[in-house]
Amino acid sequence: MRALVASRFFTGFADKVADPLFVIFVGAVSAPAGMLNAGSTITAHKRAAIPIRWNLLGGVTIGTLRNGKPTCLTLCRSFPTSCRERNHAWLNNVPVIELRIAAKGIALVGVAVIVLSGCATTGNAESTPVQGQIQTDRPIEISQSDIAFPAPFADSWPTNAAQRIVTLANGSGEVVVALGGGSRIVGRDETSNAPEITAAPIVTSGHEINAESVISLMPDLVLIDASSGPQESIDSMTNSGITVVEVPEAWTIADIKPKVSAIGVAIGAPALAIEYVSALTLGIEQRLLQQTPKVAFLYLRGTSAIYLLGGAGSGADSMIDEAGGVDVGEQAQLGAFTPLGAEELIQLDPDVLLVMTKGLESVGGIDGLLQLPGVAQTKAAKTRSVISVDDTLLLSFGPRTGELVVALNQAFSELNAQ
Repeated sequence: MRALVASRFFTGFADKVADPLFVIFVGAVSAPAGMLNAGSTITAHKRAAIPIRWNLLGGVTIGTLRNGKPTCLTLCRSFPTSCRERNHAWLNNVPVIELRIAAKGIALVGVAVIVLSGCATTGNAESTPVQGQIQTDRPIEISQSDIAFPAPFADSWPTNAAQRIVTLANGSGEVVVALGGGSRIVGRDETSNAPEITAAPIVTSGHEINAESVISLMPDLVLIDASSGPQESIDSMTNSGITVVEVPEAWTIADIKPKVSAIGVAIGAPALAIEYVSALTLGIEQRLLQQTPKVAFLYLRGTSAIYLLGGAGSGADSMIDEAGGVDVGEQAQLGAFTPLGAEELIQLDPDVLLVMTKGLESVGGIDGLLQLPGVAQTKAAKTRSVISVDDTLLLSFGPRTGELVVALNQAFSELNAQ
């Protein structure tokens, strides 16, 4: 697989995993005896959950509290996964130190949780929280349905434009839809979810292409990017006579216009369509807040024992900066993804934690996240200031990125006001 050089993002990983503070801990699940590889899977367990969803643009709740309904942790695949990430296949061979927890300790924790749960459910459930009380309706969630799709370009296309397109580059399906070519998409990757193309089959698993599935769709054009692979699949497609075009990746808002232009030219979209879609994000300006929150982007795959702190070049740093926050990883001059060490995170002490939805599920939800060593000692944990964004949305860098910046800004403002 063609992957970016892993050492750029994971320098010092070997030192981190030897640190006893860098542990595997998912809710009440401990790593099994012996060494646990990053590709290993911890059996999911059930736990009580109180999910809530927020309509950030309207500022009102659109979900209801569900106390005590058992939900299963999401089992995540080892690298690469369905969410967007830079490829680091070698993580499957990284040893991670286990954390042994005595059965007696687990029992005591369980008793404490039961006692606290009982206390929380007694009394008048409709009572109004007193001023200054820490809110428990967290995390703030930003889902696919919270960020509207723009209207597609409506004018006709040239007759020589691609007729059957498979979009495998990250977020390229949504770009093609916005350009007005949604009806031409016959296959897609997992990151493209526009309503116009949900009927098109998904022909990837993470970044990995199923060449046979693609070839069976008889496309005349396939869009890939630097994360697509393996090379054998790409060679199979080109050897079958399919035109394969690699378009540039986008890891910042400034990268969106070149990405849109390359996709538009490759598929033969009208010049006006390219201008239209490019203009959707040209108006994005950095939003300022009276109080600038310190934000940590955590990339989590608890079932694979992967806990990373985002830094410069993660993609989330660009989104945080534009929404009015400060990325603590970038500020500390860390690489794009750095193994999460407890002491380091305590020192950075973020006000807000930004995570992806599936990543949060993989560590047992917000309660599991806030119990992780290092995380538990932060200001964000004390105020339960966590923002969860859909995996395929946060780093898509496409037609909806401008609206996502607005939603993040409003989430920061809400957390500042508590």
